[in-house]
Amino acid sequence: VQLQASGGGVVQAGESLRLSCVASGAIFSDLHMGWYRQSPGNERELVASVTNGGSTTYADSVKGRFIISRENNKNTVQLQMNNLTSEDAGVYYCNAGDDSDPGTYNDYWGQGTLVTVSS
Repeated sequence: VQLQASGGGVVQAGESLRLSCVASGAIFSDLHMGWYRQSPGNERELVASVTNGGSTTYADSVKGRFIISRENNKNTVQLQMNNLTSEDAGVYYCNAGDDSDPGTYNDYWGQGTLVTVSS
């Protein structure tokens, strides 16, 4: 599975960004998708995820501000990030989990896209 993330950039606090990730090499509708964030000195952490059935999960810090969505017909997962703060800054990674083969779970990562929030 190949994942191509895009949409990072430099914004001011309070502004919005939308990240996109296009997947290839698998049946997208089978994949569980997620966005992770890593900031300097910190471990990579889950920001939001959406299962292949459409169930979503969010980190407490982004609830009410971020929305994850998927378009299976476009092999795409997006992360709409609103009211950004300096704590949202970091490298965002797209993740895909594939458990379509019984008894297996394969994890895939895209290249990161950098989000910088200036105050």
